[in-house]
Amino acid sequence: MFLGRRLILGKLELQITDVLVLGTLAFFSALALLFLVDDWPVLVLKNLGIGVLFLGAVYGTPRIRPRFWRFLLRVAAITLSYAYLFGAVAKLQLIVHSDWLDYLILDFEQYIFGVQPTLWIEKFTAPWLTEWMMFSYVIYVPMYPILCGIIYFTRGELPMEEYFFALGLTNILCDVGFILFPVASPLYYVPEIYTVPLDGYVFTFLGELMRSQLHYAGGSIPSPHAAAATIMWVMAYRYHRPSFYILTPIILSLYASTFYGRYHYLTDAVVGVVVAGIALVLAPSIMRAWDRLVERGTVGLLFARAKID
Repeated sequence: MFLGRRLILGKLELQITDVLVLGTLAFFSALALLFLVDDWPVLVLKNLGIGVLFLGAVYGTPRIRPRFWRFLLRVAAITLSYAYLFGAVAKLQLIVHSDWLDYLILDFEQYIFGVQPTLWIEKFTAPWLTEWMMFSYVIYVPMYPILCGIIYFTRGELPMEEYFFALGLTNILCDVGFILFPVASPLYYVPEIYTVPLDGYVFTFLGELMRSQLHYAGGSIPSPHAAAATIMWVMAYRYHRPSFYILTPIILSLYASTFYGRYHYLTDAVVGVVVAGIALVLAPSIMRAWDRLVERGTVGLLFARAKID
C-alpha cells in the first residue's frame, strides 16, 4: 500500500511525483550537455527555470489553506510540468539515431496489414466522423484536470497523487521512447500521400490548432495521447466508476483518432497502450520502494506521512 511519504528538506516537502519531475528535468539537461544539441544552453536554462518555478509551487502548495486553491496549484504545477517535458524532449530525439525511423513503421504496418492504416482509413472520412474523432482527441486536454478534481474531491489527496505518479511515469517512458525510436509522424514524414481533407467543425479546428501550435516533428511512438488516456481510464475505473463508463466511448474513440487524424501511426497507439500497461505494473512497486527509502531516512532528510484531507 502506498503511504505517500514526503521528504522534508528544509521547508520543502517533496513527494514522489515531484522527484520524478525534477529528476527528468535534470536528466534532459544532462543529455543536452552531453550531446550538445542545437540551442543546448537555452534548453538547459529553460529546464532550470521550470525547475525553480516547480519548486516554488511545491513550497507554496502546503501553505494554502483553502482546499480548492491548494488543489488547483498542485494540478497546475504537475500538468504544466508534464506538458513542458513533452516539449523539452523535442531537441533530444535524434541524439541516438541521426534520422527519423518512420520507414520502419511504414514497412511494418504494410507487412502486417497489407495497407497503410492511416491511408486506408481515408475511405471512411466524413465531416461528422472527423468532428467526433477530433472531439475525442482534444477532450484529452481538459480530462487531465477534471479527472484529477473528481478523484481529489471524492477520494482524497493520496489517490490523486497515485494518479499523478502513474501519469508522470507513463509520460516519461513515452519521452524516452521518442529518443530511443524517433518517429516524425505521418503528416511530417509522408504528408503527400493524403488526398482526403479532414473537414469538420469546432473540434476539428481545435485539433488542427493543436497540431500547428503544440505539436512538432516526432513525439510519436509511443503515442502519449493513447498512453495517458489509458492511465486516466484505469484510474477512473479504480476511483470513480461513473467517470469510467462516461469515458469509455471517448477513450476508445481517442485511440482511433490518433491515426484517423494522422497524428500517429496505428503502431504508435498500440505501443502507447502497452507502455501505459507497463507503467501501471511498475508504479505500485516504485511507490512502495519510495515509502521505504524515505522512512529509513538519510543524512539531512526526514520523513512525514502524506497529509490526507
